[in-house]
Amino acid sequence: MAIRGILFDKDGTLVDFHKTWHAIGDRLALEAAGGDRGKANDLMELAGYDFEAGRFRGDSVFAAGTNADIVALWYANAPQDEHEARVRHFDAVTAAEGARSAVPLDGVLDALRDLHKRGYKLGVATNDSEGGAKQTIQAIGVAHLFVAAYGYDSVARPKPAPDAIEAFCALTGFAPDEIAMVGDNRHDLEMARAGRAGLAVGVLSGTGTQERLAPLADVVLSSVRDLPAYLAG
Repeated sequence: MAIRGILFDKDGTLVDFHKTWHAIGDRLALEAAGGDRGKANDLMELAGYDFEAGRFRGDSVFAAGTNADIVALWYANAPQDEHEARVRHFDAVTAAEGARSAVPLDGVLDALRDLHKRGYKLGVATNDSEGGAKQTIQAIGVAHLFVAAYGYDSVARPKPAPDAIEAFCALTGFAPDEIAMVGDNRHDLEMARAGRAGLAVGVLSGTGTQERLAPLADVVLSSVRDLPAYLAG
């Protein structure tokens, strides 16, 4: 069946992951370390930051996980009530600061406008919070192009589970094989496979590599900016 709806990951797919998130992650790590710079660096590395390369590793906790995952990693011995409070704090900080710092990837906004004009129904499926997703697409000026924005807290199970695809199908009335899932990490493509999406698209604009994405993808593109031409062709 023809593709009618497209779900996009957010960070590394629509916005520049490293330009948007390094400073925010570092701030939260320094907070978790009680102001100790060395310990904060250790926490950043634990969450997936490669200091030698100056970037986050693909499929790492910070690149592909949820705020709850990061809190569990950095505050491993926290009791449940503190864990929940920390997650709420992380959600609030990352939603506000992620939107304020969001840097759209080159050519992506034009591509989204093109796809919307062609009649595709567009959605966001991210392991950031729903608030973070909505605030970011509002901040970069494309919220009106999307019919849905799903965060890890919007569904019972976040990526790589298929819940966001199932929710998008329920909203649009499309069958799973009419949906394309686009993302820069294996979690995105694993969700596409689990949800029986009609098209799994890997993009190299974030933290993922050709070698890691290709085994799960139907196609690997350099960026979302190449998607309109691919779908047209």
